[in-house]
Parts: sequence; structure tokens; C-alpha cells
Amino acid sequence: MKLKDHVGNYIKLELSGNKPISGILIDIGSDLWVIYNGYDYLYIPTVHIQNWKFPKKEEIDEIITLSDDQSPIFNPNEEISLRKTLTAAKGIFTEIYVTSKQAVHGYIISIMNNYFVFYSPIYKTMFISLNHLKWLIPYTNNQRPYGLSNANLPVNPSNITFARSFEVQIEKLIGTLIVFNIGENENGMGKVMGIKNNFVELLTAKGDPVYLNLQHIKTVHMT
Repeated sequence: MKLKDHVGNYIKLELSGNKPISGILIDIGSDLWVIYNGYDYLYIPTVHIQNWKFPKKEEIDEIITLSDDQSPIFNPNEEISLRKTLTAAKGIFTEIYVTSKQAVHGYIISIMNNYFVFYSPIYKTMFISLNHLKWLIPYTNNQRPYGLSNANLPVNPSNITFARSFEVQIEKLIGTLIVFNIGENENGMGKVMGIKNNFVELLTAKGDPVYLNLQHIKTVHMT
């Protein structure tokens, strides 16, 4: 089956973390699928798609029609990819989904080897692992997160110099109070003490050391 032949059809997917997604299949690239759910274009890294199917007519939950007011951010004459999409979304207000609990809103500042730098009005400067990005939704129609003005959304919000890799960026935060994975686990908050054998040593509020596997760190932001 050539999936490209099914562009324009209704599809149901299940993503990592038992997250269901459904909508119109817009395009498929080397490492990225694009789905329109009737409201937004979702750019989904292929690695997080657990399973998918083209449902029968009686299994379709809703009728979705494409909107003339919205269009994808990619060039239809080029093959899409995650890195190209992140580059196209740079500076555009965007919703990203990384953890199992919540989406984060803001904009992409810079794209590095295996992570990208994201500015959130809530969490400020964040480092997001590319391996854990479930999807991103660039805003349309000049929307702004939380209705904020330009004064609240700085173009250069940080004086930090960014390392090329996620691991080295975390190393640069030794001695800094940080939050891993948006605080979904209380053991993911504390002071970075060092990295050894692919584990980050974190000192908790009570002074107890905790060791976190680098492969399971999805996001980093400073307190």
C-alpha cells in the first residue's frame, strides 16, 4: 500500500502514551505525518505513531472539511520532514505536545542537533528533546498564546548560549535549579550536580541525590 495514494482520506492513529488522533491525512514525509483534525494541522513525528487505520464510513466520528482560512506551513512541492517543519515554524506561535499531561504554547527559538529551544510565556526558555516531541501545531490567523502582546513575547528572551546537543546543554546547567519534564514527577526538580554514565544527578529540595536517565528526559526549563 502506498500511503501517499490515501492523502485526503480520513484516518485514525494512536500515538505513544495511548493518545488517539483522527482527521484527514494531508501529507506524509520521511519522518513526519500531517493530519488535519477539523481545527488544526498536526505535525506528528512518525516514530510516535503506534498504529493507524483507515476506518469504514460507519466508524468515522465526524465529517471534516478543509478550511480556506488555514493552510499547512510546508511547501507542497517539497518532501516534508520534521527538521524542515521545525525550521518553517520558527518564530510562529506554536502548540507542542511532549509529556503525557499537557501541551505547551510559545514559539521555537533555535533548532539544534537533537533538541530545540522553545520560549513559553509560562515556563520561559525550555529545551525540548526531539526524540520526545509527539506533535506540534503552528498557530493560524495571527493567534497569540494567552492573548499576550509583543511586550510579553520577547524576540530574544535569553542570553544563554546553546550547545549543539541536548546532553551537553544539560551539562551546561550544572549548579542550576531546573525542572525536568514540566514537573510531572517531583523527583524531576532540583539542582543539577553532574552527568555520568547517561544519568543526570539531581539534588532535591531536601538534599537527596536522584539519578535520572537522560533518555527519558523530555523537557528542561530553569526555575
